[in-house]
Amino acid sequence: MCGAVGIKGTAKEPKVAACHCDMCRRWSSGPYFEVSCENVTFEGESNISTIRSSDWAERGFCKKCGSNLFYHIIDSDAFQIAAGILDEQSDLRLSLQVFIDKKPPFYTLADETEIMTAAEVYAAYAPPD
Repeated sequence: MCGAVGIKGTAKEPKVAACHCDMCRRWSSGPYFEVSCENVTFEGESNISTIRSSDWAERGFCKKCGSNLFYHIIDSDAFQIAAGILDEQSDLRLSLQVFIDKKPPFYTLADETEIMTAAEVYAAYAPPD
């Protein structure tokens, strides 16, 4: 929002995912809309702060204005960049909703998408115990 941080990367596909988990909803005041990107680089990296939000992931935000920037799977190159901060959004389409069983009843997304429950997300992405 303030321009202190710049992010460059390549979207894996022109797809947006929405996460309805408790943490994302607290962080975004609704679903966290993200675009999975690779080859991510940052400008103004000294203005980025992170918080470890689970055993395997951290969330990044701007120290100056507080804008949500990314969700990052630690020990990987996987960054889910906040869709709202992207300069070009016209080709993006909502394709996936995760933690669908945690979505509160006061909103519904109209697009038909693939959906995953919390248990399915943990089985697919969480490190084994």
